[in-house]
Amino acid sequence: MSQHPSLKPAGGLLKKRNVLKRFQRIELLRLRNQWKEGDRVVSLPKTKPEE
Repeated sequence: MSQHPSLKPAGGLLKKRNVLKRFQRIELLRLRNQWKEGDRVVSLPKTKPEE
């Protein structure tokens, strides 16, 4: 069940997320040259979001 709009904070997401979705982690690893095309998409190394 979703939250009623009046109960959500006005500014939206205020805190910076410290968890990335899989496609975001792959993109970050690709930028760092730690992942290349054809590598497995499961069991990815832990990554911290760029500051």
